[in-house]
Amino acid sequence: MASSTVICPSTTPSSSTSHSRNYYYSACILRRHVRTLSFSSSSSSRISTNRASRTTMPGSKSYRSGFTKCFSASSPPPPSLSLPSALLFDCDGVLVDTEKDGHRISFNDTFAEKELGVTWDVDLYGELLKIGGGKERMTAYFNKTGWPEKAPKGEEERKQFIASLHKRKTELFMALIEKKLLPLRPGVANSTSEVDKRLIDQALAKGVKVAVCSTSNEKAVSAIVSCLLGPDRAEKIKIFAGDVVPRKKPDPVTSSPTLVLLSLSDIAFCTFKGKLSITVLAIYVLAATTLGVEPSSCVVVEDSAIGLAAAKAAGMKCIVTKSGYTAEEDFVNADAVFDCIGDPPEERFDLAFCGSLLEKHPRDEEPEMPRIVASQLWLEASWKTINVDNFYMLSIWIRG
Repeated sequence: MASSTVICPSTTPSSSTSHSRNYYYSACILRRHVRTLSFSSSSSSRISTNRASRTTMPGSKSYRSGFTKCFSASSPPPPSLSLPSALLFDCDGVLVDTEKDGHRISFNDTFAEKELGVTWDVDLYGELLKIGGGKERMTAYFNKTGWPEKAPKGEEERKQFIASLHKRKTELFMALIEKKLLPLRPGVANSTSEVDKRLIDQALAKGVKVAVCSTSNEKAVSAIVSCLLGPDRAEKIKIFAGDVVPRKKPDPVTSSPTLVLLSLSDIAFCTFKGKLSITVLAIYVLAATTLGVEPSSCVVVEDSAIGLAAAKAAGMKCIVTKSGYTAEEDFVNADAVFDCIGDPPEERFDLAFCGSLLEKHPRDEEPEMPRIVASQLWLEASWKTINVDNFYMLSIWIRG
């Protein structure tokens, strides 16, 4: 059969709403037809697919349930026969609820020290959290509201200015950590009871690799892990922070064929949602590569739509534990959503539950679709409805 190409609509709508609608349905087409991707050692990658019912409408609850088995506190997990190869934890909002009374306070103290006349209140900081990364957050804020009088005028000088602010903010934040003023969220580590097992301890005991992934400064993340989880756990946990992600070529994202093929539908969907951060995505790709595990065998624990989008785009399973700032965000694409890791009864969120997410769940099969190998789907980051760091080109070729 001759190959054909699925192209995203090439018309130029008069409004961003029309752009959003066109790319929403493009994302739905991908999510409808891309189901599972399997890779062999040969030079070509094989992708097997099935599709959802034609009668389900894109965006509907029944439509979405055909792609992602989403668990909640009210639905018990199926019995697990496997364990994940790695558990990847976000730091801020997952291990520790740091944002409101940690990072925000440290940012404000830094602004006060530098006499910038800037204060981020609780509500404003909640909006700024939609931007991944502290340096990126400050840059976006100053670009929108105006740069302080003490800030330099040149672009490179401003980058150095932002870096110096972030360095000082990190020092103040680490002081809070060392004073242990930021307690762990419920369920992260063992309590005093030997029977009361928690997720990190279960994973380490079973030989599952554990890592903490964050856009925060590496020293700050290391301090949280060491001071709050204890040195014994800390030496067994790998840390991947925003300042250790390679910035030079080859980019860990674009140079990964596994990532490109694993995540066509999720990148499209997440980009439409306006939540995909290349920095966060690169951290998860780097973590899987460094740990020597397949992305599809990793389970990520996140608290935000930004982190969820990055995890799904990397081809990983993702559990969301809501935090104070993210409770109202859209987590429809998550594999499971909980209020916290220790959401009672705690047995629902243990290592066995994480393993259950990796197992294939039965779905209504339809006649086999043509295999999707590559294509051309353009997702533009400049639209107001799409807040991503980059300009994407993805390709889909349908072969018989």
